[in-house]
Amino acid sequence: MDLGTRKILDRSFTAVGVTSILLMAIALLVVIVPIFSKGAGAIFFKGTIEHRKLQYNEFRKGNPDVLQQQITETDSYRNKAFSIIEAFEAEMEGMEPGEKKKEYTSQYTSVRKILAHLLGPLPGDMEPILLRYQYGATRWEKAEEALHDLMFVTKWDYSDPTKMATQYFVPRADEFAGTALADLFPYMENNLEKMLLPEQTFYWGFITERSLDAHIFGGIWAEIQGTFFLAVGAMLFAFPLGVIAAIYFTEYAKDNFFTSILRSANSTLAGVPSIVFGLFGLAFFINTMKVSESKSVLAGSLTLAIMILPTIIRAAEEAILAVPKTYKEASLGLGSTKWRTIVTVILPAALPGIITGGIISLGRAAGETAPIIFTAAVSVGATIGLGDVFNSPTPALSWNIYNLASEHEAANEIRHVQYGMVLALISIVLLLNLSAILLRARISQKLKG
Repeated sequence: MDLGTRKILDRSFTAVGVTSILLMAIALLVVIVPIFSKGAGAIFFKGTIEHRKLQYNEFRKGNPDVLQQQITETDSYRNKAFSIIEAFEAEMEGMEPGEKKKEYTSQYTSVRKILAHLLGPLPGDMEPILLRYQYGATRWEKAEEALHDLMFVTKWDYSDPTKMATQYFVPRADEFAGTALADLFPYMENNLEKMLLPEQTFYWGFITERSLDAHIFGGIWAEIQGTFFLAVGAMLFAFPLGVIAAIYFTEYAKDNFFTSILRSANSTLAGVPSIVFGLFGLAFFINTMKVSESKSVLAGSLTLAIMILPTIIRAAEEAILAVPKTYKEASLGLGSTKWRTIVTVILPAALPGIITGGIISLGRAAGETAPIIFTAAVSVGATIGLGDVFNSPTPALSWNIYNLASEHEAANEIRHVQYGMVLALISIVLLLNLSAILLRARISQKLKG
């Protein structure tokens, strides 16, 4: 191959490599940027007076005197809306029974439901049992969405059979034209901000507080703690076993059929789908070994440990093999035993690579969902103590993200919680990987002297 052709090929491969890196970076940004922007909305948002009421009543956070002053201020505007409602209800009582009254009753039911979502229970309503109905809109963006639903009725145009139905909006005030309720709609549009008093809020409690009413309100501390318990528990089991297995493979195992079977088994385990580990954990650790009566942190940690064990073994094995053979020869030449050489010479030199593989495996354990579905995770639960890990299940970020996004009855109402959980999980994994890089650099520097 002549020099010109070689240069063209080198430049072509370089261009392809750079382009691939750029495309991967762009794809990563497309995924990460929305997660960070929308996830931050769980902590930074415009909170209403309803949010401040909730925080004081449930967590005793906030200034009660300022809160009472704001409640008094908002009540003066709310009472005007309630008086319009009372006037319309009195007007309906005086109507003759018929289709018109029946139509008003149906339409008015929707209006009251939206108003209750905005302002909380209305006069005449029974005391709600669920917390989600005891307060109005706690976030200003949700209040604006509810106001739009109050002001307009969504309808669909099916007149053109060749096209998909077209969505359009009809002012709801038209349905109540000529009645006392017609005045409610412009009043709510002009005074909603005075009724809810939105303020820019930094809600650190999203990280540190417990969830309320199935994550409609509150924070995600139980999920963060559960993720930590499961991941650290998995490492307590998998890391020492993985390092010992790697030492056996590199320093003691002979090249025979038995060793080949073990290496093949380790490689095969690394490629097994994670849901299989979850089913194995249920069948073996819970149903056979009886490590707990049902789901528990211990069963989940053991399942995750089996899943990440092949990765730790492989990383530790490669780190040990990367240690120069002269280190081992020098130690043995000075009269040291084989085991002492491994402990005092080889393992310290291989420590950066071993720790890196361990922390990367820790990050994987923190982000797995399938292995803990059947062994450890629950959708809703309180924080647990160290003494409860042997017999109690726990919420976890990975499982609750899936559960809130796909199975929660109010999934569309709590998108900020879903994105906040994803942001928390990604942040934890990134911090673990960053700590691996920093720890590896620090240990390498110390070994170099």
